[in-house]
Amino acid sequence: MKTTQTKTLLPKCFIFSLLLSATFFLLFSLESHHQTTNDPPQKQPPSDEADLRIRPGYTSYETYIQRQLNKTLNPKLRQIWTTRDWDRKIQVFANFFANLKQKHLLSNNSKSLCVGARVGQEVEALRRVGVSDSVGIDLVPYPPLVLRGDFHHQPFENGTFDFEFSNVFDHALYPNKFVEEIERTLKPGGVCVLHVALSRRSDKYSANDLYSIRPLKALFHRSELVHVRTVDGFGLDTEVVFRKKKVKQRS
Repeated sequence: MKTTQTKTLLPKCFIFSLLLSATFFLLFSLESHHQTTNDPPQKQPPSDEADLRIRPGYTSYETYIQRQLNKTLNPKLRQIWTTRDWDRKIQVFANFFANLKQKHLLSNNSKSLCVGARVGQEVEALRRVGVSDSVGIDLVPYPPLVLRGDFHHQPFENGTFDFEFSNVFDHALYPNKFVEEIERTLKPGGVCVLHVALSRRSDKYSANDLYSIRPLKALFHRSELVHVRTVDGFGLDTEVVFRKKKVKQRS
């Protein structure tokens, strides 16, 4: 009789242990899954292909132009640009240009263009540091410092300028055209200086977002990268300098 009871208890104990083990395994699995799914998602850096992103929402080039004009023609902004910000911005730009002169990237004899110059503080700064042959272009002119011009289609002949400066790359809907026009109007050996934002997003009127200088190096295919440095330029944090390659003479 005892032998029979022992034989009956063994399978029951085995089954109970098996069920208990399965329960613990299931609870452990659910806890692990809960911890995994509740971990904060890791922010992935943009891939090389996504280092330059065009912002959506522009149904036509005319729509894009009108949005840019909404900022440029804003009476409150123009009042600020020409009064409170005028001297302050000129001084900051003058310091930037003085630094470029020290590095022999700009001289008093440089025929210079400021691309997307608004009311022309950067043009006035160039003139104050001795670069007298300087002018700007923008969708809305501001004589005598700024002429009317679209940076996607500069109103100048090939090889006009020794030096071009811009801090509005982020406003280009077609960055390739923006760069093509700079390289077209620069003389061989001419210098282009861009101030761009890499560590933060630009303002609501920006047409693109830049995450590294790699896209710039690819776009400036007729130029060589001279230097990159950190700056503090009205929300823009990086200065990128290119020099247009000189055409090699055939022997």
